[in-house]
Amino acid sequence: MPKVIDPRSNPSVGVIGAGQLALMMAEAAEALPLELSLLAASSDDAAISHFRQVTFGSAHEYGDVIAFGRTNDATTFDHELVNLDAVVALEDEGRAVFPSSQALRFAVDKAYQRMVFAAEGLPVPDFVVLEHFDEMAIRDFLAAHPEGVVVKSARGGYDGRGVAVLGAGVDPLETITNFLSAGTVVLEERVSMLAEMAVSIVTGRNGETVVYPVVDTVQRDGMCVEVNYPSTLSTEVAEAAERIARAVARRVNAVGVLAVELFATPKGVLINEVATRPHNSGHWTIEGTSASQFENHLRAVAGLELISPVATGAFVTMVNVIGTSRPGDYEAARQVAGASIHDYGKSWRSGRKLGHVTAVGDNRSGVTKTAWDAAALLQPSN
Repeated sequence: MPKVIDPRSNPSVGVIGAGQLALMMAEAAEALPLELSLLAASSDDAAISHFRQVTFGSAHEYGDVIAFGRTNDATTFDHELVNLDAVVALEDEGRAVFPSSQALRFAVDKAYQRMVFAAEGLPVPDFVVLEHFDEMAIRDFLAAHPEGVVVKSARGGYDGRGVAVLGAGVDPLETITNFLSAGTVVLEERVSMLAEMAVSIVTGRNGETVVYPVVDTVQRDGMCVEVNYPSTLSTEVAEAAERIARAVARRVNAVGVLAVELFATPKGVLINEVATRPHNSGHWTIEGTSASQFENHLRAVAGLELISPVATGAFVTMVNVIGTSRPGDYEAARQVAGASIHDYGKSWRSGRKLGHVTAVGDNRSGVTKTAWDAAALLQPSN
């Protein structure tokens, strides 16, 4: 069992990975009785300037993860792409690593996630897992889903990467063969979506939970571009989404934030993906609630009491800033009244998430316009 941390002792928490999530964890930690350290891959990583203690190494290297984990009272992650063998070894030593290796597997391996959720009776799209090319199984699945099929790499895909829709003009056998060259593949039915939603649940080391409200998410080219609180969906759909997310959280059993992305479909609410860390769909909670997902994630990992979040306004919109054909104007965006700008400190690149904008207020259309006005200055269209 991981050792018990005395919450009065300013526990040391290590973060593996130095991207935007680590940056926002560091910002949230400023008001908490914690000492944060960072395992960064490069001196160019976005979060480095926000940490006083930085170790350089790779999240993929067994020895680097082991050595870093041994220096902290508790260790957590900026991303899931970490050496799981090292996490298991740290757990075997009695080190506190959250989320656990078992919980991480749900986010790292889509095939495992789908198979376990289906076996538990949790609602997922129809799917089949392919370890190798099986033409009969592929043709049978395609025939059973004439409305369309999505092919996903079981590991490594995110923000639309590692995903392809099998439709007109696409050779399904060739596409699947190409995906299989990189590893296990999941074929899923292309569901008829009415809307997309997300729920973030935080679980503490003692099992206590706090649940953030259901939010609507808007995707474009496989990447989230907008998040809105409160959800515009019916009470029935929102309650089903929260109920399913709670069931997922019990099964995954991840200390810290678990983000559950869901589809509203004519067949009911279905699980899309899960993330065992603070998630893009929860960034609205920084200005939009009294206790952000980052604060509660760190509280959970460190063994501190969780804070039940209260919305700070009637409506909140968060818009992602995604690199376009040329860099945007942060100074101009900061002049947009009511817009909170988060710059991730990344070098500009087209298609890359560079930051986000949040607006909070008493009028839905007003906060949405404010967020997009600022975002437009940060991601110019020409």
